[in-house]
Amino acid sequence: MPHPAAPDPDDDRDYPALRAPGAQDLEILDARLIDCRACPRLVAWREEVGRVRRAAYRDETYWARPVPGFGPADASLAVIGLAPAAHGGNRTGRLFTGDPTSDFLFAALHAAGLAALPYSHSRDDGQRLYGTRLVSPVHCVPPDNRPTPAERDTCRPWMARELDLLGPTLRAAVVLGGFGWQALMPVLTAAGYVLPRPRPVFGHGAHARIEGPDGPLDLLGCYHPSPRNTSTKRLTLEMATEVFRRAARLGGVP
Repeated sequence: MPHPAAPDPDDDRDYPALRAPGAQDLEILDARLIDCRACPRLVAWREEVGRVRRAAYRDETYWARPVPGFGPADASLAVIGLAPAAHGGNRTGRLFTGDPTSDFLFAALHAAGLAALPYSHSRDDGQRLYGTRLVSPVHCVPPDNRPTPAERDTCRPWMARELDLLGPTLRAAVVLGGFGWQALMPVLTAAGYVLPRPRPVFGHGAHARIEGPDGPLDLLGCYHPSPRNTSTKRLTLEMATEVFRRAARLGGVP
């Protein structure tokens, strides 16, 4: 009886599972990530958004590819979101850049001493993060900002390898919203972290300390800084800044 065929490294569906685990550093990981075409619905949508464009950006060339993480390779704090925005990260090529959500997030990060500037407008705006890296469970913009469970799972190897490479220095993580919280749990389990029982439940200000192979990880929850949350004052700048300040203390960010 013939053996099953080995996965085809050129098969788009297998690309994350085959290419992410072997990346030796974040630079290599990011370079492989931006060539990913594993999810047909997301590929079609990100490229359609890049072709049609919003009127305010009609003269710009959209990135319209998977958007890698942003921040130093020796970060001790990870900030985990959801996915790039259609006319933010999908346009600019940098997570949380170029839209109202990014304006709010970076104002809070700057107030907490974690970002050089209180805004994030473009990849050449001079923005820098201190001891902090932005991470995304899904790297392509999804229609209606809603990835499917299958798309989340297909994309998981990228986040898993990113957090694995950050592991030696990573000491805290702020998760922006329930989607990121749920996406993170299987990644932590697979990486050897011991989750408390019952599992930590997402909430703004939630905090759990999780033992891992490189030491404990302090996990904190924060409402996602979407316009829906910020315009209704469900999340205020003071609330977000306090979570980031607490995470910076727990993570030992200078």
